Amino acid sequence: MDRNWMRKSVQGLTMYYNPTVGDALRMDTNINVLGSNPAAEAYLKGIAIDTNSYPNTYSDGLRDALADLYGLQRENFVAGNGSDEMLNTAFTTFVEPGKTSVTQPYPSYSLYSYFTDLASGKMREVELTEDFQLDVDAMVGKGEDSRGVLIMPTPNNPTGNCFRQKDIEEILSRHEGIVILDEAYSEYARWTMIDKVDEFDNLIVSKTFSKAYAMAALRIGYMASNLKVAEMLNSVKVPYSLNKISESAAIAAVKDQSFIRRSVDMVSEQRPKLAASLKSLGFEPYPSDANFILAKAPIDHAKLVEGMKKRGILIRDFGSKRRTENCVRPTVGTEELNKRMTDAIEDVLAEEKR
Repeated sequence: MDRNWMRKSVQGLTMYYNPTVGDALRMDTNINVLGSNPAAEAYLKGIAIDTNSYPNTYSDGLRDALADLYGLQRENFVAGNGSDEMLNTAFTTFVEPGKTSVTQPYPSYSLYSYFTDLASGKMREVELTEDFQLDVDAMVGKGEDSRGVLIMPTPNNPTGNCFRQKDIEEILSRHEGIVILDEAYSEYARWTMIDKVDEFDNLIVSKTFSKAYAMAALRIGYMASNLKVAEMLNSVKVPYSLNKISESAAIAAVKDQSFIRRSVDMVSEQRPKLAASLKSLGFEPYPSDANFILAKAPIDHAKLVEGMKKRGILIRDFGSKRRTENCVRPTVGTEELNKRMTDAIEDVLAEEKR
């Protein structure tokens, strides 16, 4: 049996990034370096739950907490098993197999093409400008493309920068189809467009608990949109997909924002320091609004990543991709973690000179 048994649109898919980790320091996944969310952790320590009953069908408790946080209604939200389920739900809802185009900027998050293939859509990539900003006219597109699904992350992954709000709003006004704004890292930019979901009838904002909220292990994501679009999404979303434990932990975390503020403040303080340290070591760091920095390495990217791995630190390698040639993407850590990382980088660079 070979891959011809697979649906044609997914025959080319391969497994996602899955390194051998062991006890290495992970500065490659952009999780919160301050550790587990305290409110979620406190809930989990005192947990007593009936494992014989289903969770709420559409996670109403979490949607209520999010509605309170953002000043919207429960019905504006869709909650589920990670933002990956949320994106898959949006693509399943709005991508007509074999017909709908999905437009994304390039470079951007690699899994968008994966979800496009799952939905049997037609991927269309639009080059970012030299400073990694949106080409508004090209993103909007013409003909069928202007009525397809458009998706973009801000801050962008892997480049780290936010797109200009005026460009996003122009795209929302001109594009005739759904526009998904992936805000996985938006807490670190202190910026969101969730407050605009009732203003634009084609806007979906996707967010996650895996980054600033430090709850990646529990797989919690959500979307916000206007009432009509959110109802469509909830009609397609798999019922019961978010388990009771994850939902309750997320509610506890939403109700205690102090950890989020502390996490964001730490990144705001350490990000420019890490960029300066990398620059002093010969890197060319790009501006970032996220909790990671894309930087062009002073030596071969593969040798750098392998050298760091030998020293027990993982960083993400983007050096073989177009537009991010010879670039790596380390997570912004605490002052101590950043020093540990840059000391290791300095050691790798010195070894290469010998």
